[in-house]
Amino acid sequence: MTMFKFIPYTFKMLWRHFVRTILTVTGSGVALFVFCFIGSVQEGMNDLQRRQASKGSLIAFQANKFCPATSHLPQDYDTKIARLDGVREVVPIQVFTNNCRASLDVIVFYGLPPAKLRRVRDFELLSGSWQEFEKHQDAAVVGRSVARRRGIGAGDRFSIGELTVTVAGIFKSDDPAEENYIYSHLDFLQRGKGLNLVGSVTQFEILLNPNVDSTEKCTEIDDMFLGGPVETDTRPKGVFQAKSLGDLTQLIHMSRYLGYACVGLVLALVATTSVMSVQDRIREHALLQTIGFSWPQVFYLVYIESVILSLMGGALGVAAAVGALKISGLSVGAEAVTVAFHPSLRLALTGIGVSFIAGSLAGIAPAWHAARTEIVPALREV
Repeated sequence: MTMFKFIPYTFKMLWRHFVRTILTVTGSGVALFVFCFIGSVQEGMNDLQRRQASKGSLIAFQANKFCPATSHLPQDYDTKIARLDGVREVVPIQVFTNNCRASLDVIVFYGLPPAKLRRVRDFELLSGSWQEFEKHQDAAVVGRSVARRRGIGAGDRFSIGELTVTVAGIFKSDDPAEENYIYSHLDFLQRGKGLNLVGSVTQFEILLNPNVDSTEKCTEIDDMFLGGPVETDTRPKGVFQAKSLGDLTQLIHMSRYLGYACVGLVLALVATTSVMSVQDRIREHALLQTIGFSWPQVFYLVYIESVILSLMGGALGVAAAVGALKISGLSVGAEAVTVAFHPSLRLALTGIGVSFIAGSLAGIAPAWHAARTEIVPALREV
């Protein structure tokens, strides 16, 4: 008799103690929900770094500055950078954000020349039109994650502080982080109410030809402006974003310990339930042995029950987390760089795997105790 033949019997046992089963599954589900929620931030960080490393683009920022509001580079730097060997395109960008500090609701405007936006970003409009965006200086295209959080659609007016734009379209992108940005005209952000930034930009995004050494090119650009009116600090885009996120990156890495605590909680919950089940059914297990069940078979009965409990809770928690993250489109950001909460397939499979391992570990001791219980003393139990 294989261990899988015990599954129908195990479900009957779980149904017999319905309330206890529901409480254990719910507790495990909550723990796995938190585990996946934390893991999605780490997945978003990894995805952001992986995508930027593969693109091979650079960011030139004003040296010794941090928040985009403090970086002001002369816009005519773009023509000098564009003349360098290996540079395919230079994009001047004006950045406006409602908050430079770490926040779960950072609104970031990127102002680009409209002609360059579609060349350097791979967007697909879900609603609205590019013509409307290009025709009106106060128009903007909005990432669908921002649109979902703020409840805005094509044709709406959207305001942050004294900055107001008309939403010309809602876009989606293969890069989840991009869907947390709003793209507007460069001139509009430079001439916005209360701003006088004509002739300067926050940063330059520099696209390189294939096989160009990005480290060498960063040094070459910074050396070129070393004695200029404003010095630059040029880095690969992924490195620049990691530096901008700074302490937030460390906090995300530290949050994994909370994820480990969630795994421990699942293990403790399932183990406690399995121990209670074994104590309640001492006589039952003894009777099974008297009618011919071997001790390995009794072991498998209890072990499978533990694994099923943990997997049910894991599936519930993973499904709830993935659904909530997909619907909410949450992100966390700092210094105008955002990290999307990324509920990937790998994360979901990891959550299920963790629940299986936790259930397996939690079931070993109770199953061993049940299998090794002496028959006669167990039958005398009241």
